[in-house]
Amino acid sequence: MSSAAALSSDPHSSAHAARHGLGALTLAALGVVYGDIGTSPLYTVKEVFAPHTGVALNAHNIVGVVSVILWALMLVVTLKYVILILRADNRGEGGGLALTALAVRAVQDSPRLRQVLLLLGLFGATLFYGDSIITPAISVIGAVEGIEVITPAMTPYVVPLSVVVLLGLFAVQRFGSHSVGRFFGPVIVLWFVTLGSLGLMHIAREPAILQALNPVHAWHFLIERGPMVLAAMGAVVLALTGAEALYADMGHFGRKPIQLAWSTLVLPGLALNYMGQGALLMQDPAALANPFYRMFPESWMVGAVVLSTLAAIIASQAVISGAYSMTRQAILLGFLPRMDIHFTSEKESGQIFIPMVNRALLVGVVLAVLAFKSSSALAGAYGIAVTLTMAITTALTFFVIYKAWKLPLALALGATGFFLVVDLFLFAGCAIKLWDGGWFPLAMGLLLFLFMTTWARGRELLVETIRQDGLELASFIEMLEAHPPHSVPRTAVYPVANPETVPQAMLHNIKHNQVLHAQNVILTVLFDEVPWVSEQDRLQVQPFGQHFWRVVVRYGFMDNPDIPQALSGCAAFGLNIPAFETTYFLSRETVVSTPGTGMVQWREKLFAAMNRNASGVVEFFRLPDNAVVELGTRVQI
Repeated sequence: MSSAAALSSDPHSSAHAARHGLGALTLAALGVVYGDIGTSPLYTVKEVFAPHTGVALNAHNIVGVVSVILWALMLVVTLKYVILILRADNRGEGGGLALTALAVRAVQDSPRLRQVLLLLGLFGATLFYGDSIITPAISVIGAVEGIEVITPAMTPYVVPLSVVVLLGLFAVQRFGSHSVGRFFGPVIVLWFVTLGSLGLMHIAREPAILQALNPVHAWHFLIERGPMVLAAMGAVVLALTGAEALYADMGHFGRKPIQLAWSTLVLPGLALNYMGQGALLMQDPAALANPFYRMFPESWMVGAVVLSTLAAIIASQAVISGAYSMTRQAILLGFLPRMDIHFTSEKESGQIFIPMVNRALLVGVVLAVLAFKSSSALAGAYGIAVTLTMAITTALTFFVIYKAWKLPLALALGATGFFLVVDLFLFAGCAIKLWDGGWFPLAMGLLLFLFMTTWARGRELLVETIRQDGLELASFIEMLEAHPPHSVPRTAVYPVANPETVPQAMLHNIKHNQVLHAQNVILTVLFDEVPWVSEQDRLQVQPFGQHFWRVVVRYGFMDNPDIPQALSGCAAFGLNIPAFETTYFLSRETVVSTPGTGMVQWREKLFAAMNRNASGVVEFFRLPDNAVVELGTRVQI
């Protein structure tokens, strides 16, 4: 089997497809994957002709703008994501962290490059959170702005109504998306059919817009702009937002349903609607105030606002759910402290709710709406984080193609070099909007990057300090066997980050209680840079002296850690751990910042605060509440 084929075959994805069928998965993919990019017609064309872009509203420019949008969709979404990037799957999973793990694993023989790619991918992942705030804000407010078209008297109510819709959206997150998920697909199908039908109606009235299908018009438009082309591209990129979702949600639906949905419904619907808006503007330049809603007959306006708001809610739900998934991956990969995670579906492990993330996103989204007040103002903040993420994805894909798939360097460069140039061109167009709001998602990403790197480095220092100050486990066990303390029945499980040193909880237990359990399990939990770890690779069990066992439990970054369930598998290795006769002794470290060679002191204090507020090990690893003993220790870093 070739390297590429090996990377593309995933038992989880195959089993998922077998259970649900291609048609059902395609319908579901429409509802989740394409909500974001599907709501882009609400505001994109209007922003391209905004005064700050310098693009005059005439027939020549309208054809050129629509041509640029159509061919941007073809090059960036179809060729780059649908055809190329979707092949770079990490055992069926996609997204920034999954791709980063794949690229990092491919360059393991180059530690310095590995570290650079890890930090690059981590920064790209943090930018997703900026998108998770801007997308709900711009999508919902762009949809609600339709009431201005119904009657200008409703203009003062756009912001309050948008906030109400968003409050309701975040309030229902705790119940999970499985109860309403079945409606997402049909609503988005209706949305794209409506987009395409409206487009056809206006194209029939002004067929000259069909010239936009010729890429020569796109090229001429870009050349004619001169330096001002960047301002225009900063608006055109709004049509591409949501492209990353194709890759991020691949693990939920598989590659084929996402590709099928794009080629059969999404791309045709978007292309027809953008051409339809162009045709409308060629006939009625006054429609520029809101070309999307002006496409509807007046009698349809109320229904149009309702449908647009539903589509915006679905688009928002997709990035909110994505933020939950990204956070869980970051926790399991060691970039964020443990958080309280609620599983909202007994059937689908990917459906989760993280209260802390939900509250943070709600505050961020509402503040964005109140601060920017319109979709046009929010458009200035939109794009810079998305295009930078696109460029990072392309760069990481190069290392996957070249190092993991073992394809020739020339082919790897050819496959990614062109797209990287396009990504950087789009980023440059958005970068000029930095002080118009583009700083907002960028600042959020940088702040989160600081938190993530501080947590990861702090954990390294903590484990290293415990290792240096700890006792060697092997010699300690020899001492216990030579001078055994009082023995009591039952099993004691001691989770420890470093299996070579004596767990602090064990030292405290023996020191204060003067007893040794009949069976002691030194447990280490490792999280690999793969989405899933198979059951046959889950456990490593090794006897270690008369009363001791060393157990290693492995999880992937999409697995749901359940230590009691994992330990029940130890019986196959000759180690029986009775669920009702087992006590888990946990060591809770209190981090004390001290001047030294670790991090600068303010980062050490930040890490100490994050460590203090991390959710408990008990809930995270699903340990039984009535079988846990926590013993505290102070650690200086």
